[in-house]
Amino acid sequence: MADTTKLQLPMIAADQAQKHVPVNESLVRLDTLVQMAVKDRDLTAPPGAPGDGDAYIPAAGATGAWAGWDLNVAVWSGGAWAKLAPRAGWLAFAEDEAQALIFDGAAWRTLAEALGLMALAASTIVSQGPAGSANAIVVAEELLAGLAGASVDSTVLIPNRAIVFGVSTRTVTAVTGAASYDCGLAGEQSKFGGSLGAAPGSTNAGVIGPQAFYGDTAIRLTANGGDFTGGAVRIAIHYFLPTVPQS
Repeated sequence: MADTTKLQLPMIAADQAQKHVPVNESLVRLDTLVQMAVKDRDLTAPPGAPGDGDAYIPAAGATGAWAGWDLNVAVWSGGAWAKLAPRAGWLAFAEDEAQALIFDGAAWRTLAEALGLMALAASTIVSQGPAGSANAIVVAEELLAGLAGASVDSTVLIPNRAIVFGVSTRTVTAVTGAASYDCGLAGEQSKFGGSLGAAPGSTNAGVIGPQAFYGDTAIRLTANGGDFTGGAVRIAIHYFLPTVPQS
């Protein structure tokens, strides 16, 4: 029995008996492929209790009923797994990742990757050269909890060669012991903000003129009016980071 080229829908022969069989099979395949959503694309073995119509993209090295089905679409229908071989341009929504995928003829790629779009992330490359040089816009966060003493340094650092636009803060849990606090660096106590609020919900966007740093540098919170005896402040470092050519 011949199949259609793109969607592999079974065609009805002129002398076909039980013509409803290929028609129903075509409807099941269309039900999977139109507005296609897959549960996962990282599994190598079929799940133990699939629901009717559940679809997956078996990962490389697939085993069991999926053996040899790497990167195909596997759909559970009528109590058995059916394989659908993707064609270039097929789209699917990966439910566990909450993002769209496109098959480029060799692999499933996120739509952002395939179209060269910028994806939201803590570090996003906004431009890249053919030899691997790149420009990244980065935000690095840390919750400084259990504040104690005259000052507290972050473990997340401004990296060497970063160009910093600012450091923002949010008081998450009431700061105690100190009447307020400064956000800055060793030797520049209030570079990103001074006398910041100790009450929960207090925020500050500590923007500065872009400044290059030539060594890994911690952010320092300094207590005003007494030492820290408690509280939590979330910091976020906002910076640009270049990457040198890789070859």
